[in-house]
Amino acid sequence: MILEEKFTLSNGVEIPKLGLGTWFINDKDVVEAVEAATRIGYRHIDTAQAYGNEHGVGEGIKACGLKRDELFVTTKLAAEVKSYKEAVASIESSLKKLGLDYIDLMIIHSPKPWAKFLESERYFEGNREAWRALEEAYKAGKLRSIGVSNFEERDIDNLLSSCSVKPMVNQILAHISNTPKELIKYCQDKGILVEAYSPFGHGELFKNQEIKAIAYKYNVSLSQLAIRYCLQLDLLPLPKTANPQHMKTNAEVDFNISEEDMELLKNMKQIGDYGEHSRFPVYAGKRN
Repeated sequence: MILEEKFTLSNGVEIPKLGLGTWFINDKDVVEAVEAATRIGYRHIDTAQAYGNEHGVGEGIKACGLKRDELFVTTKLAAEVKSYKEAVASIESSLKKLGLDYIDLMIIHSPKPWAKFLESERYFEGNREAWRALEEAYKAGKLRSIGVSNFEERDIDNLLSSCSVKPMVNQILAHISNTPKELIKYCQDKGILVEAYSPFGHGELFKNQEIKAIAYKYNVSLSQLAIRYCLQLDLLPLPKTANPQHMKTNAEVDFNISEEDMELLKNMKQIGDYGEHSRFPVYAGKRN
């Protein structure tokens, strides 16, 4: 069962192979979402400072009744935090809001502030500063692992040029019809686990008849096919939902996609427009 399987990060920490994403779940509703997910068997919860629901996630963790070491909790340093001092304060803020003594994984949410995401400035110095704060918190035992999100090769190279602890994770937009193969290979070659957010392409995949036909062939839902696709590429999918039935369905991926169909899915025409979601920088940046 996928909910019991784990990847091992470069520092030896184990991370459940399927996580629950909580973007767009408000601070109140996320409490029940976390409780419901843990009842189903999820042990990996992904939040962020930018989501505004860290407090609720913490409440859900307390209410679920599981021991702290049975859960893997990820949060993200706000994309706008690009100084050592701000990063130190932000790490402490997340610990306080979550109500936890330690966080299992903390990552820099983006190499650039969201308002500047499509601009050319890379914020190399700011990212090195933020990373230094993460390294210190990691060495102090406040964080069990550290990583990045939305980082391209040059952004990771920037950290590798000066870091004392290498990033263990890069969380990126990756799904059928948008699989950044070179970046994934680069990360995996360096021992960096790639996590896939928006494995359903923020809903756009559900409009694709070709993908639907392949899901039908395996007698699975499109969401199950999309999650299995990520897993077979050794990516860690983070489907977001507050619906317990969807949580359950998303975890029922005990099937294998053939090599032939994987090739078909890997080379599917890229989504050129994420519709209403194109207003978000990570999707706008993927337009053809």
